[in-house]
Amino acid sequence: MEKKKYSKRYCRYTEAKLEFIDYKDIEMLKHSLSERYKIMPRRLTGNTKKWQERVEVAIKRARHMALIPYIIDRKKVVENPFKI
Repeated sequence: MEKKKYSKRYCRYTEAKLEFIDYKDIEMLKHSLSERYKIMPRRLTGNTKKWQERVEVAIKRARHMALIPYIIDRKKVVENPFKI
């Protein structure tokens, strides 16, 4: 059997040369959230460990400030919960 060849993952935060991740910047944080607004793991996003930890803290702060929802109902998935 042949092994599948995957493209090399890269950390978008390292390439952007950011100093920190602002929890108020929802558009930047959306890249690390699934369609049900769960935090995606490093192996899917390609983030480095340092930036993944910073993203998690920023997402948790945004949830605490009610900028991002904690949970979305499975039966009633809304396309964009920010427009409710």
